[in-house]
Amino acid sequence: MELDPDEMGKVINRLKRAQGQLSGVLRMLEAGRNCEDIVTQLSAVSRALDRAGFAIIATGMRQCLVEADGNETLHVQKLEKLFLSLA
Repeated sequence: MELDPDEMGKVINRLKRAQGQLSGVLRMLEAGRNCEDIVTQLSAVSRALDRAGFAIIATGMRQCLVEADGNETLHVQKLEKLFLSLA
């Protein structure tokens, strides 16, 4: 299943923001910042990555359902495995 590049624009932006947040976490660690602040930012990065992953899977599911022509193109086991990998 190939994802529509147009639909992935928001996901790409979300991942770029997460990349910036992660860089911020590294700078915070190097600067010896407060543990609570670091964990809070790390949690935000983790949520952003999870949301990006779910958006990718949801887009893939929608494409599989829309493009279905009677043949089974939605591989439920593969999608389940992808969802569980994010849990």
